[in-house]
Formats: sequence, structure tokens, C-alpha cells
Amino acid sequence: MKSIRLGVAAAVAVSAVALTSCAAASEGEDATADPGTLTVWIMGDSSERFDALVAPFEEDSGIDVETVAIPWDSIDQKFTTAVASGDGPDLLQIGISKLRTFADSGALLTLDEDVIADYPNLAASNFISGVAGDATAIDGDVVSMPWVADTRVLFYRTDILAEAGIDAPPATWDELRADAKTLAARGDGQYGYYIPQWDSALPVVMTWDHGADVVDADGLIDFDTPGFEDAVDLYTGLYADGSVPTNSDFDQTQGFISGIAPMLVSGPYLASAISDAAPELDGKWSVATLPEGSDNTSLLAGSNLGVWGGTENQDGALELLDFLSDPATQVAWFEADGQLPTATAALEDEVLTANPLVEVYSEQLANARILPLVPNWDGETGKALLDSLNAIVLTGADREQTLQSLVEATKDTSVN
Repeated sequence: MKSIRLGVAAAVAVSAVALTSCAAASEGEDATADPGTLTVWIMGDSSERFDALVAPFEEDSGIDVETVAIPWDSIDQKFTTAVASGDGPDLLQIGISKLRTFADSGALLTLDEDVIADYPNLAASNFISGVAGDATAIDGDVVSMPWVADTRVLFYRTDILAEAGIDAPPATWDELRADAKTLAARGDGQYGYYIPQWDSALPVVMTWDHGADVVDADGLIDFDTPGFEDAVDLYTGLYADGSVPTNSDFDQTQGFISGIAPMLVSGPYLASAISDAAPELDGKWSVATLPEGSDNTSLLAGSNLGVWGGTENQDGALELLDFLSDPATQVAWFEADGQLPTATAALEDEVLTANPLVEVYSEQLANARILPLVPNWDGETGKALLDSLNAIVLTGADREQTLQSLVEATKDTSVN
């Protein structure tokens, strides 16, 4: 299996064809004028690759782009400080689960039709279904643009499953639980599946797949449904079977590479990590759409890009946003960083369609949805969900009492 990260050099080369989206200085404008600097916050550790991606934009526009890498676990504090001081970046990456929190601060520029009229790549029709609309707007106000898409699929070690007599990935969650138990029986320290104790999306996905939602008809969080109970049965059952590791510091990439945990649900970024770290496993692993309960709906995640409302270079920020939304630029970013594009034309580019992994990602994206856009999902509702489930499976907390406390703590939380 070939790596989907082909190098920064390829990113720069492909990005060059997107330069037509960058406006040149208008006739009569002072060509020697300083076009200024743009500061961009990029999450994680991909700032060096992002610098290479925007190098053609800098050359064409004359704008200097300063990339600041923000660790995912530091973004809330960094953003809060910026809001308080008024000193934010010009452009920033926004995880979809944080969109309401960021938007409610009032710090983001509303990207209505008048604002983006001169930037054709920002039209909602240019993006794949699902990543615009509810995933970019709060209360009808568009405050961000799609940047990279992410959906969860099942990663599995074909070689290890075959050795255990399993000739295909599990098609249902019941099959997954049974297969995980079989794989865990290989010996001490061996498991069949991995549950990230920090991932609040997984139990929500399991709930969707058991025919329920975690939001009721009034837009309120609701963990008091039969479908959620079924999801909890699955989640806790995998622990009860001894099929998943219990240590919180378990490394999913290394666990998958070593074969200790040969099945897990994750996003496309994991494929790059596996290919980079263990090219010798080429042909020994693959991905599949999620197992089914009554459905196999997955998470629609990823990141958007927003413009800081107080930017002193709004035109430049929008110009860069348009460049980053260009299909050619998005293909380049896929090649450099393994992140799925959000522009329809990019996802249909032969670079992606020729990749068998992307075929699975695209199929799953067609049946995926976002987490409830409530205020501070990560720090409140999602945290309460994880705290409750982890208490049951790791410390033996009473299930009925713990879940009832979860219901009471979250029942007034609204997506409206």
C-alpha cells in the first residue's frame, strides 16, 4: 500500500497551477506598496508543509505568510487569550467541534455573499456535500470555509485477521465485537480492537449506528434512548471481553503497526502515519467503511478556516482563503499532508481517485454527519460522556447510576 504523502516538493509544484486564483495588483496601483503580512494559525505539527504550500501564493501576491503551529490541546487557551486581547491571527484553522465556541466569541468575520463575491473558490457549490452549510455556519451565519475533510473508517490488519481465520473485515458491530474477542485470544498483551479514551465521537457514532441520535426533536442533548443504551452495551462489552487495552497512554499507530491492536476506527491521517512509520506493512493492512448496526453512519469531521474579524488585512486574508480553497491547492495539500480535500473537483482529481483508500473514504463521506454543535463540546458535553463511560469500564462505576447522572448533567444543553 503506497503512502498518500508524496512530499512537499509535489505540493509546491501542484500548488503553482492554482495561482490564477490570487488577484494581482490592480492597474494603476502602486506596485511598490507593501502588501503586508498575514498570520495563520495551523493546528498540529504541519506548519513546515503549510509554509511550502503557500510559497507560490507569497511569490504571486507579495504577501508574507507567517505560519504559527498551535498544538490541538492548546488551541482553546490560545483562542481565549486572543479574544480577550483582540490580537488574533488573520486566518485560523478551526476544528468543526469547536466552531460554535469560536463563533459565539464574535471574533470571526461573517463570510456572507457580499464578502466573498470576488473570491470564486469560496462559493458553497464548490464543496462536497455535507462540509458546507451546518458544518461552516452558526445560526445561519457562515463564519468559516471548509478546509480539510475527515471521516472515520475501520482500519484492519489483513495479515493478522487472516492468521486468526478471519477472511474479511467485520460487516456489523456484532461481528466486530466477536472478531475482536477472537483476536484478543492470541495471547497476553494482545487485543482485537482499540478504543481511544479521549475520543468522544466514537460512542456518538455507535449511537447513530444503532438507530438513535444524541439530540432530541427540540435540539437538546439526549442520552436517554434505547439506541444509546445499545451503544453503551457495545462500548462496555468490548472492555468486558478483554478486547481493548485499558491504559490511557496506548499509542494507536504503534499498536496497529505492532499488531497488538489490529483493528481500530480512525481518520485518513492514520494512513499516512502507518505508511511513513512502517512501509514494510505495505499490502498487510487496509480500510473499510464502518460496521453496521441498523446503519453505518460515521463522523464528518475535519477543519475549517476562518478569518479573524479584526484583521487589518481582510482582502489579503480572503485572497489566501480563496487560494487554499482552490482544487489544485487542495490536491497539493493531500499529497503533502494526507488530508482529504473539501473541494468537489479536488476529491474527483485523478491523484485521489487512483488511490484505493480514498475510494473507501469517499464512500464513507457519503454517510457521515457532524457532532452536535453545542457550546464547548470537547470541554463539557463530550467530556461528560467520556468521563461517564470511562468510569464504568475503568473503575467499575455503577452503570445505571452513572448514565443517569450523565443524562441529568447534559439534558439542558442545546444545539440552538
